[in-house]
Amino acid sequence: MKLLLVEDEPKLASFIRKGFENEGYEIEVAYDGRTGLSLAQKQPYDLVILDVNLPHINGFELCRLLKQQAPAQPVLMLTALDSLDDKVSGFEAGTDDYLVKPFAFQELLMRTRVLTRRYVDAAASQRVLRAADLELDLERKTVTRSGQRIDLTAKEYSLLEHLLLNRGKVVSRVDIAERVWELNFDTNTNVIDVYVSHLRKKLDKGYDVKLIHTIVGMGYVLREG
Repeated sequence: MKLLLVEDEPKLASFIRKGFENEGYEIEVAYDGRTGLSLAQKQPYDLVILDVNLPHINGFELCRLLKQQAPAQPVLMLTALDSLDDKVSGFEAGTDDYLVKPFAFQELLMRTRVLTRRYVDAAASQRVLRAADLELDLERKTVTRSGQRIDLTAKEYSLLEHLLLNRGKVVSRVDIAERVWELNFDTNTNVIDVYVSHLRKKLDKGYDVKLIHTIVGMGYVLREG
């Protein structure tokens, strides 16, 4: 899971970051709304945690902008503003949850797990996963592009399913190894790169719009162009 924290108080940001890193999360920190928006526009996050009183762009406006960019983006507001009007403003801006400071880290962790699980489960419950003209039918276990059936091996299918469930997100080789191969990643093997190469040939060869992209030093992402 990769999180984005937008918090202008350095000590609190450091406390939250260390807490999540100890739980195995990846987390980036922005100290103002403008930087937070810029980071969110460059890559998707499993959850954005943001304060309201932020420099440059406040949390309410930042939440609106994030939801305009990606309506399914989970957002949690973490703020000292505790009035009913503030909470209403937060939910009207599109936040999925609202936690008031001071808070217990375990509660923040619990709410994070609930929000991220909710969106993963919602994606997994879809019967057909799509990207551009590519379709993966979860019930029939079939894959087509532009209506043409594409035959995949079991591992290629599992790899594609994982990429589609994380469409638009950069998926690391470690994540692929754990989720698709269910094993610890061996940095000396190129098996994942080989499978991605095979999958790319089957899905993208002959099509103007390429779907599988390599992000150097980070992993792979399935997106339209």
